[in-house]
Amino acid sequence: MERFIHASILACQEISALVKEGHHTLFALHEQGYGGDISNGIDMEAEAICYRHLSPFGSVFSEESGWMSPESSINIIIDPIDGSDNFVSGFPYYGVSIARVCAGKTTEAIVCNLANGDLFVRTLDEYFLTALQNPLQKKEIVLNKWAKIGLFEKAPEHPKLIQKLIAKKLKFRSPGGLALSLAYAPYVKYVLFLGTMRPYDIQAGLYLSQHLHVFQDDRYILISADKELFEQIRLIVEKEYF
Repeated sequence: MERFIHASILACQEISALVKEGHHTLFALHEQGYGGDISNGIDMEAEAICYRHLSPFGSVFSEESGWMSPESSINIIIDPIDGSDNFVSGFPYYGVSIARVCAGKTTEAIVCNLANGDLFVRTLDEYFLTALQNPLQKKEIVLNKWAKIGLFEKAPEHPKLIQKLIAKKLKFRSPGGLALSLAYAPYVKYVLFLGTMRPYDIQAGLYLSQHLHVFQDDRYILISADKELFEQIRLIVEKEYF
């Protein structure tokens, strides 16, 4: 296993152990983080763990603190806890997002769902799903042809688009963890996100699902394995919403 991937998994395992302890300090509110959200204790502790494990491999850029070391040709983009509001609310959809970018190109990425142990990994040579507690057992990621729903992150902020999707019978959920949703794209009908494109939210997830049909600009992200559905939703967003 590559050293960077191994270090990333160790970081996720340590954060998972912290989550299971459930100490009250994990839920405490801190100051506003670099990304604009109020950080919780879990965000800050997970960031410290990630930095300790990953800083030997490049400069670290985090949602909570921004650049934790000077930007360089090798940068590690992290969201220490993707879906931290879900964590503090007891909703099992939160995790860790890590991407390594060398000379402007993503070369490795991990997204870990801490709630169930799913661990998505992509490098230049491999793409697989494994379990956080048994990362040596790799599983092929197979498209889910039975999927009935999409994932529409930040859906409540776009009520008119919700109406248009419902009119086309395009069911969705809005679970509140963008990195996770991008990683799970092969298992759902589509993933849609409209909003500010922040690297720590999307860098790892987009790399993981790059083999699907993907559209991204500064307005929205759309991913689907189904080319026809992909074009249908793009038409709705481009022609009927914007």
